[in-house]
Amino acid sequence: MSTSLSHVWKPSIARVVTIDSFIPVPRGSIASAPAPLNWSAKDPGDTLDYILDIGPAIVGNDGDAISTANISLAPNNPGDLTLQSTTADGCRIILWLSGGQAGTVYTVTFAISTTNGRSLHRSVLLPVLMLSIPIAPPTAIITTAGSVITDQNGNPVLSSI
Repeated sequence: MSTSLSHVWKPSIARVVTIDSFIPVPRGSIASAPAPLNWSAKDPGDTLDYILDIGPAIVGNDGDAISTANISLAPNNPGDLTLQSTTADGCRIILWLSGGQAGTVYTVTFAISTTNGRSLHRSVLLPVLMLSIPIAPPTAIITTAGSVITDQNGNPVLSSI
């Protein structure tokens, strides 16, 4: 007997960025900005889940969680990175992102409010690179060794003939 199965979706831990905790700075020293947050590169053809964990900002406040989030993507032109959906799960916000132009580093900016009234603003970088081998169009310029000549973004250079 065959039975239909339902699946429980769990976000991938492969694409989680956790904000830095708030560390006190000793008197007389100068605080330095932490390195920019970033996810690993994605291919323009990928549609994947990406997570921002704000846990360190609400540690010790067990009842606090994400209540709202405004998300912006830059650059934001036709063919650029697209936000498919957003979900919050306690102190994590999960984004489904697709598309993007190869050779572009996108900035995903979050304006997050929590149930206890906290407000956080963070940006995460997401590089989009050609990670797969695209099928070359018939007008692509090919070397004598059979390799497709590409531009700096990984797009095939086309012949006008």
